[in-house]
Amino acid sequence: MLLEDLGGRIRSRREKQGLKQRDIANALQVTPQAVSKWERGENAPDLFILGRLAILLGVSTDWLLGVPAEGRDTFEATVFASSVHGAYGRSLGLPPVDFAAWANGLFHQLTEAVLRHNGVPIKYMGDQFLCFFSGADHSKRAVEAALLARRIVNEHLWIGLNSGEIYLGLVGHPDYARADIMGETVNLAFLATVWAEAHTEEGIAATASVVRDLDPGLVTIPHETVNFKDIAHAVDLYEIKAKPPVGPKG
Repeated sequence: MLLEDLGGRIRSRREKQGLKQRDIANALQVTPQAVSKWERGENAPDLFILGRLAILLGVSTDWLLGVPAEGRDTFEATVFASSVHGAYGRSLGLPPVDFAAWANGLFHQLTEAVLRHNGVPIKYMGDQFLCFFSGADHSKRAVEAALLARRIVNEHLWIGLNSGEIYLGLVGHPDYARADIMGETVNLAFLATVWAEAHTEEGIAATASVVRDLDPGLVTIPHETVNFKDIAHAVDLYEIKAKPPVGPKG
């Protein structure tokens, strides 16, 4: 196998998925420079990364190595979904161009908070934002990004977090398709944002799949077990709050 051939396959699949080198790097917890070197054929991913890379690109390791085969198309991640309180009313009261300017400012801040913790932005829809975190400590990084977003975004955000298997792939007509994520994990993240609006003080809700991996540096406040319509199982939801800073002694 020539490294140049491997690099070309990685680049072609990444571009077909509509992902940037930085997105691949964040999802795999490597540097963008490493991804660039893979694609230029200067070196190859480590063996323990190769399988995760294949899943992310929607192919098999055999395909990456030059043997066509069908690959696994789902992987473990934490999904971050958000919306803004009062956005619909704002859209009615502003000219479209002004609402677009407001939305662009909102999404810039949200994206910066997510990228700070190596998340992968997926799409923007009106006032809604969707991204995912994968690799080491993905649930912890998603929570840290959510807390940062609540601090720096000058809007009343509702954020829902959920961990589990997601599918990443192109959605839409081949000429206009864009990368998207889907599955019950994504659906529950959006449902958690709705729950957060009615049941939390700080606006961040997370499922038990996220909370179980958090360290004591965060305060999690259990609320209730919820039965969402069309979801076959009950969901335990928690509010996420930043741990209060410890004041000076004496």
